[in-house]
This record gives sequence, structure tokens and C-alpha cells, in this order.
Amino acid sequence: MHTADYISAIPELMRDRSLGEQPLAFIHTYGCQGNVSDGERIAGLLEAMGFGFTDDVNKADFILYNTCAVREHAEDRVFGNVGALKHVKRRNPNLIIALCGCMVQQQHITDRFKESYPYVNLIFGTHVIHRLPELLYRLLTGEKRVFELSQEDCTLHEDMPVRRDGRIRAWLPVMYGCNNFCTYCIVPYVRGRERSRDTDSIVREFEDIVKMGYRDITLLGQNVNSYGRSADCPARFPELLRTLDQTDGEYWLRFMTSHPKDCSMELLDAMKDCRHTARHLHLPFQSGSNEILQRMNRRYTRERYLELIAAARERMPDISITSDVIVGFPGETREQFEDTLSLIREVRFTSLFTFIYSPRKGTPAAEMEDGISAKEKSERMSELLRLQESIAAERCASMVDSVQRVLVEEQMSDGRLSCRTGGNIIIAADCAGDGAAYVGQFAEARVTAARNWTLAGELVTG
Repeated sequence: MHTADYISAIPELMRDRSLGEQPLAFIHTYGCQGNVSDGERIAGLLEAMGFGFTDDVNKADFILYNTCAVREHAEDRVFGNVGALKHVKRRNPNLIIALCGCMVQQQHITDRFKESYPYVNLIFGTHVIHRLPELLYRLLTGEKRVFELSQEDCTLHEDMPVRRDGRIRAWLPVMYGCNNFCTYCIVPYVRGRERSRDTDSIVREFEDIVKMGYRDITLLGQNVNSYGRSADCPARFPELLRTLDQTDGEYWLRFMTSHPKDCSMELLDAMKDCRHTARHLHLPFQSGSNEILQRMNRRYTRERYLELIAAARERMPDISITSDVIVGFPGETREQFEDTLSLIREVRFTSLFTFIYSPRKGTPAAEMEDGISAKEKSERMSELLRLQESIAAERCASMVDSVQRVLVEEQMSDGRLSCRTGGNIIIAADCAGDGAAYVGQFAEARVTAARNWTLAGELVTG
């Protein structure tokens, strides 16, 4: 049978199992925007198989947790939420409980679910999302439990149906996997090696997204600026960016996540030249210490990172820089942590995504000696956050009285409009008249007050 045959067979097989007239699916996604994009493709397949959707697990006929493996906390939440489904399954024996994503791509995690959660019916990995109709068919035609975690299929399956969340922001994966093997990171082991999507397929999907009216479009990849490094891909990432920018329409074009070792001057030139590219660069530095960067296998230095920031600001003085940083990597000394603080002071990031190091089983860093206490790591994190908060407050204060081009994303309960700048800063803006009419549109907003991480303002109308 082909995928289309499985899809057409599912509605009849679900007819007598559903709680209502139409089978309903509940999907919860953890982790990065890449996982969100995977979830949208899974939802597209389920919709093609006749499913509707619900936010209530008690009304669902199919429950899926799309999991993340980057932090231990995310894994603990999955175990807790799946454990709570035991009672839901008891009330509805026909309920199908499924798990997918990076977390379950780890063998020791899947073994735990097999042994301790017998009511979980389906577990599948990141490489076989396109096979969901087949896997569900197998469950509905006699198999009690289905586990499919193979990484052997490295083919990128284009033209999968997509059910996108929201109507304003869209996620577009351009590549999958990672070849970097940072010593703390589990992603290359669960996502596999780098695979770049076909350029023409990306362009077609991008054009469709623009035609559908999405205004803020983000290109995704575990290491997005290494796009095109495989032998069979004719375009590199700067060229892809320039190609997509030629698409007519009113939109912002973003990308993440970038790796500093692959961030080139050609890419910065493309950002400067492209008329749709948002003035926002997310460039994770992880540590300001060269010794720690080497132990992390990041393959760039502090000096190289600062060169890239200087080059980006030379080309685009108004660019907003955001980043990721890890506190408490195994063996990090106070002096090495100070190197991180000094880099933050020098760059003056718009915002940071901050993490206390979380050991991941199977990675080299998990075997490194770590003499830093949890208390000290927590204290360092608090110190870093205080520093970044003061920098963000100063940056936001400097924007007061400026007029910013914004995308109006939603009307909040108090009537104000939640707006996003090209630099990815949120402005809560007052508006005279019908604010709802501006949702999904670009507008001008005058900044009237700074609130540490966000801004207050008013739309400039008339």
C-alpha cells in the first residue's frame, strides 16, 4: 500500500472507535521551532486522515506528545504528562496514545516507555513522520503496539500536508540534522546528519506561505546557515536567502538557528541586501571562554564571535542580536564564567536564552568531571540574568520616543495590541479606533515607555 491508500483507509477504521462523529486529535509539542514545524506536518497528515482537533485530552481519540531531548526538565514533563494519561485511557480503552520526536529517539527512553507505560500504543522517531498513516493503520488492524525509530531513511519527503498554527507567523524547515557534535548536545544523535531540502521545493512552499498571507516567516534548521553543504544541493544559504527575498509580498524573513562557525560575511551581506530580511540575528555563543568553547567542540573562538558581531553591526547598525548561553558547563571556573559575563557586556544583546547545563546521556560532556555545585550554578545564572536584565532595560529605554515598524500579532484582553518589531522586540501598543482591524498588518508604533524586556507604545495612525 502507498501512503495515500493508508490515509484513505483510516476514516473507516476510526469510525467505530471515535467518541464523536469525527475522530479528534490532541497534539502537544515541546521544544524548539523545528519541533513545532514537525507538529504542523503531523497535524496535516492527521487532518488528511479525517481527524479534527481538540485541546481537551478527555475528548480526544488520538493523543500525541511531540517531545524534546535538549533539556532534562522537558523530558520529566513528558513522563509526568504521559503518566497522567493512564486514567484517561482507562475511561476510553479505544484511545490511541502516541509519542514522537527527539526524546523517544533515545533507546533508553523508549525502553522505559515500553516497560513502564504499557498503555502507550505508538512511538515513532523524527525520520519516519511521513509514515504516520501506515503506523496508525497497523495499530488499527491488529498490532497492539507499534515502535518505529529507524534512522536508516535519510530521504527528505517533500510535499507533506501542513496544518499551520496561527495565521501570521510561519515556520519553514530548510534542512534537518546536524554534523557539529557539540559535546553537550544530543541533537546529532537523535536528528541524524545534515540533510538539505531541495531548493525548488523550499521556494514553492515559501511562495505558498506568502500567498496565504503569513507576514513573519522563519527558515529553520538545527544549523540553518550550513544549508547546501551536501554535494547534491546547488545553493548555499546566502544564495537561498536572496532567492526567497525575490518573492513579491509584504513580509519579514527570518532564520534560526545559526552556528557562528558557519556564519559568513556572504550571509551578512545577504541580510543587508535583502529587502525582506528582518534586522535580527540569533547567533548562539554558549560561552565567552575559549577554553570552554574548545571543550564544547564549538569550533570558533571568542575573538571570531566578536568579529562576526562587529561585521553584522557595521553592515546593519540597527540589527538586533540575540543568543543562547550555557551556565555551569562541566569544570567551568569562576574566571571562565567571568569571560561569559564580559562578552555579554561587550555585545549588549537584545535578549538571551539562558540555560544551566543539563547532562544528556550519550554525549561526551555527560562523562566530564563536574565539580560545580548546583547551588553555585544557580547563583551564576542569577548573576548573569541580572546583568542581561540591566542591559535590556537600557536598550529598551534608548528606544523611547522612536517610531518602529511593527507587525500587529494580536489584540490583548485589555484592548491593547501586541506588536513585534523586526528586531523581535514586543511592543504593547494603544490604538485609537478598531484595533482588531490592524491584527496581521504592518504598522508604525511610537515607543512611549520601556519595561525591561518589553516596550509600551501607541500606533501611529492617520
